[in-house]
Amino acid sequence: MPTAISAEERSQKLTLKQLQQIPSIGPAGALDLWHLGIRQVADLAGQNPQHMYQRLNQLSGIVHDVCVLYTLRCAVYFATDPTPDPAKLKWWYWKGKTYNE
Repeated sequence: MPTAISAEERSQKLTLKQLQQIPSIGPAGALDLWHLGIRQVADLAGQNPQHMYQRLNQLSGIVHDVCVLYTLRCAVYFATDPTPDPAKLKWWYWKGKTYNE
C-alpha cells in the first residue's frame, strides 16, 4: 500500500521541481537551494553566490566542489537579470568570474 505524503513533503517536491527550471540546476542543486532557504527563483535575486556557497559548506559539514559555486553564480544571475545572456546560463561560464560577490 502506498504511503501517503504530507502536505509539507508535497510542497517541498513541487518547490524542488520548480527550482530545477533554473539553468544548470538539477535535483541535487535544487536540494542545495532548498537547504539554503530558497523556495522560488525570485529568492535568488540579488543574493551573494560566494556567501551562499560558504553557508552550504557550513550546513553540510563538507566543502563542496567549486563547480557548485559556479552553479550558484549562474542561478543568481538567472534570477537577477531580466534578460539573461544565453551564454551566461551555463555553469562553466562562471569559472574564474564573480557575480554579485
